[in-house]
Amino acid sequence: MKNSTQPYFHFEGNCQNAMMFYQKIFGGKLELMPIKDSPAKDQFPSEIQDQMLHSSLVNGDFMIMASDMCGMGEVLRGNNVDINLNCESEEEINKLYQQLSEGGEVLDELKDQFWGAKFAMLIDQFGVRWMLNYEK
Repeated sequence: MKNSTQPYFHFEGNCQNAMMFYQKIFGGKLELMPIKDSPAKDQFPSEIQDQMLHSSLVNGDFMIMASDMCGMGEVLRGNNVDINLNCESEEEINKLYQQLSEGGEVLDELKDQFWGAKFAMLIDQFGVRWMLNYEK
């Protein structure tokens, strides 16, 4: 298993400002995708269309990703960071999804997504938040 992991931060409407702040500190290339510019824009209310659906900051091997909670509830300590795990195969993501969700809570079922990946979000039995991603 040669997975890569990155922290995935969640903000409450100030993701763009936070990621610009981190870019000043860490340097690198910042990519921002507001909800209004995404293929999923119709799934979100008009009042949050300017929030960030996804962003990434990359500088060599350093990478952080983030989004606004996008109407998914209040940001609290404990729900503001996930571990994003990039899987190498469909078999691997299926196995990890089954193992990590056992005794835990599935937040977003494992399914194909608009960005061309198979993806899921869950909280394992120990309270750790995971995002599983397999780029097809």
